[in-house]
Formats: sequence, structure tokens, C-alpha cells
Amino acid sequence: MRQPSVIARRVAAVSVSLVLAAGAAACGPDDNDAKGSGGDSTPHKGGTLTVLNSNPQQDFDPARLYTSGGGNVPSLVFRTLTTRNRENGEAGAEVVPDLATDTGRPSKDATVWTYTLKKGLKFEDGTAITSADIKYGIERSFAPELSGGAPYLRDWLVGAADYQGPYKDKGGLDAIETPDERTIVFHLNKPEGEFPYLATQTQFTPVPKAKDTGTKYEEHPVSSGPYKVVKNENDGEHLVLERNTHWSASTDAERKAYPDKVDVRSGLDSSVINQRLSASQGADSTAVTTDTNLGPAELAKVTGDKELAARVGTGHFGYTNYIAFNPTVKPFDDVKVRQAISYAIDRSSVVNAAGGSSLAEAATTFLPNQKSFGYEPYDLFPAGDAGDAAKAKELLKEAGHANGLTITLTHSNAKDFETSPEIATAVQDALKKAGITVKLQGLEDNDYSDKIHNVKTEPGFFLAHWGADWPSGGPFLAPIFDGRQIVKDGANFNTGLLNDKSVNAEIDSINKLTDLDAAAKRWGALDKKIGEQALTVPLFHPVYKRLVGKDIKNVVISDWTGVLDISQVAVK
Repeated sequence: MRQPSVIARRVAAVSVSLVLAAGAAACGPDDNDAKGSGGDSTPHKGGTLTVLNSNPQQDFDPARLYTSGGGNVPSLVFRTLTTRNRENGEAGAEVVPDLATDTGRPSKDATVWTYTLKKGLKFEDGTAITSADIKYGIERSFAPELSGGAPYLRDWLVGAADYQGPYKDKGGLDAIETPDERTIVFHLNKPEGEFPYLATQTQFTPVPKAKDTGTKYEEHPVSSGPYKVVKNENDGEHLVLERNTHWSASTDAERKAYPDKVDVRSGLDSSVINQRLSASQGADSTAVTTDTNLGPAELAKVTGDKELAARVGTGHFGYTNYIAFNPTVKPFDDVKVRQAISYAIDRSSVVNAAGGSSLAEAATTFLPNQKSFGYEPYDLFPAGDAGDAAKAKELLKEAGHANGLTITLTHSNAKDFETSPEIATAVQDALKKAGITVKLQGLEDNDYSDKIHNVKTEPGFFLAHWGADWPSGGPFLAPIFDGRQIVKDGANFNTGLLNDKSVNAEIDSINKLTDLDAAAKRWGALDKKIGEQALTVPLFHPVYKRLVGKDIKNVVISDWTGVLDISQVAVK
């Protein structure tokens, strides 16, 4: 997933190489199928799909990518043991088999996971894909020179904490066994019922050892998916993919692979991207974007044009923007002060500052409002849309601040409509009504990230956000509220510095569950329990609005990704 330093990469993974999703996502006319101007809505094979992006597809090496569900553009080239279900809405939040015959067979305590590969799997050169290739692909992701991917395997695999990859340690990881060419077994340090979700990450991509070129592998990674890389210029700024003739649809139920060619062009200004998609001239008529949303002004123009409005895809990624408190800093060590601020927040003004209700949904829960996360509706400090200044003043009086309070809110100066000045000002205005004077401390993005992620410098009151590595409560709640994940000498994301034994124990207990529906309910209940401590004030969940070219067909937006799934798109 992942806040500016990590989250920015998560969101890049989620937007550039990945995805974005709550509620039923919808796009275009007739059940998400953008028909195009020809009137024939049936998708056909052929043609060239153009991708117009702001951010380059950097580090196009499966070891280095941080994706969810295998990513967006990356999943055209890299197949993994499991992947996301390529369906609209709620069904798309499910994990399904990819290279494997199933989503994994756990031991009774979920510390051993076994997978069997499908028959007939091949690389782009026609050689067979084996379990040894997957083991090697995972092992090379531990090499320091190929860092950047999800960190879970280092924590989860037995004996992996200090492993330095196959270039330095040719013995490999004993925690990964390959008893035969189609079987791979993983031994974990502790129960992990969500291992099938992790197995969607690109680190589970098979890599043939004989073709590994180390840091240069990204220039021509060996494809296991429907497309192969034929051009990679300026570290992913211009990426051209063509068909992998050895990929077989009979082994891949998820990727449609309609276009003959995919041309990814990056480094473009977001306004230029939306202008080109709107005009849909020439090659832009069969173009999409995997990382650029419509802003408030652009959306207003699009909404007034029936033809353009029909080409807007709507999705919700598992993501929450919130206020964070550091309870070691006065006056936020007093729960009544934190509760007062929770009551005082005017969520309608915050939503307006984020671009309006079309681009943001008010939040009262930390977990996103999607079934897969275990969302349980609650509002522990009910104040309506406009806040309850009277209740806030009452709590402040009880806390010894009858004459009001002066505090500082730290935020980023980045114009992201999330932790930016617009949101900070909306919070400032709302709290003023409750007798709370808020001074704003705006920092440049890197300084902001460094400050809020360092236990020694973390402010008492600041804007933050968090995104999901996969659609479950686990990677959403654990990094923020598990006391054992507090990092004292590095990037820390447990903003409330919570170290509650009962919360830690419940996280461990839920992680043992391999019934993901049962686990989801437990995550929802835990979210509410943690919420009672008022360590955060959930503000809103973002909504993603993206244009597609006029001749794009078969738009699919799932509750895992929230954005158009590039593997489903057709241009003819």
C-alpha cells in the first residue's frame, strides 16, 4: 500500500502500477461497458491501447514493485500465484487463483501454505514455468539492490529476517520448499490466514534464474503474462508491450488481453491527460489512464456534457484520510480533548475542501466502507455533517479548558486534497466554532513525511492517510494500531503510539483465521473497539473519477482496485 513516503508509493502502486475501490463501482453506460462511438459494445481482439499517465512505470521488476493484486500495468506481464478477481464491484475484492490451481492450502494453524501450479504454464520464450522459478523470484526480492517491494515476506517467512538474496547467499531460503516442479510450500513464523492476499504481490512472479540480469532485469523482464516488454525507455516513461505468444488463455481465467499492443506514455501533466482523453482525437480515442483523476473543476465541466459523463469511471479504493493524535503530547494526552475535537469536526466542509461529494465520502470509521474490510458502521462521536460545537465545548470544560484551547495542526503543502492546506483550513474553521484556535503548520511534502513518521518528532495533531495493501482489515489496522509495529528508529506509522495488549492479541487471533469472511467481521469489531480511544478522527474516503477514450470498451472497476482494470479493456 504506504503515508507520503510509504503511502505515496502505495498510491502510486494503486494508481500507476496498481489500482483503486467501496460500494458498487460504476462506469459508463450499461453496467460499466464504455461502448464507444461505433455502437457495437462487444469487445473484440486487436488494436492498440494507449495509456496516458503522469507517473512513469519505474522499477519494472517484479521484485521492486509494491502493488496490490498484482498491479495494473504490471499484471499484463507478471502473473503470480494468486490474483484479484477481475469483476465489477464487490465480487472484485475476492482473491482467486492465477498460476496456482487454488488460493492455497493451509495447515491447521495457517503457518504452512502449499500451492500447486497449473499445467501448461510457459514463459515468453516457451520454456515451462516451474515452482523453482517462483522460489527464485521471491528470493531475489530480498536482494538489497532490488528493494522496494512489500516487506511482509521478510517478516513472515521462517529465517528470512536477515536473508540478503541469492546474489550473496546462494543457499536460498529453507522456508520455501519445491518438492517437485509444480509444488511450492511456504513455512511461516506465525499464523497468517491472509497469505493468499500476499501471494498476489509481484514478488510471487516466476523469474528464470538463467535470464536474471540483476538491476537490468527491469529493461526486459521475462513475461509470464499475456504481454511482453518490447520497449522500456527512461525507466518506465515509455513502455511498449506486445503479445506473448506463449501465454495461453486456457491457463488464465482473469486477463482478457484484447489489444494486440499496449503503449504506456508517462511524464504528462494531469490536465493534459484529461484534455486528451476528453478530446479523444486519433490514438487518444483508444486511451485510458491508470493514475490520473478528474479534479473538481474538470469534473464540473464533464458533468455538464452527457457524452463525456458517460465516459467517466467511478471507483473507491480502500483508503482513509484522517486526523491523527499523538497522546504523548499535551493536551492530546486527555481523551476528553480528543473527543471534543471529534465532535467539533464539520465533515461537510472537509468533504467540500476535498472536491465535493463526488470526490469524497464522509467517514466516521477508520476502516473503509467496504464489506471485504469488515466495515461495521459506527459513529462514536455523532455530530451530524456540520459538527456539534456545543458538545465539544462541554467536553473541553470537563477537561479544564472552559476558556477554549489553542493548538497547532501540521499538514502538507502538497496540493493533494488530502493532507493539504484546503483540508487543514476546513478543520481550522470547524474547531473555531467550538472555541478551539488552530494554528496551521504547513510543511513541504518530504519534511512533512519525515516529521510525522518519526516517533521523536511526531506532532500532537496532524493530517494523515492510509491505504490498503489488499482489501482486508489486517493491513489496514495492524500497521496503525499494533503496538509491536511501533518503530522507534525508523518510519513509524502507528500514529497514536497505541500498544494495547488486548488489541495486539485480537490482531494475532484474527490472523489465524483462514475463513476470510469470518476474519472480516472480527476486523470490523476491532475497528470500533479501537475507535473508542479517539486516537484518530476519520474524515473521508476518496472517490476516484477517471475519463476513458471514446472508443474504449469493457470497463471493469472492482472494489479491490477502484480504477479501470487494464487487463479487461478492449479497443475494437
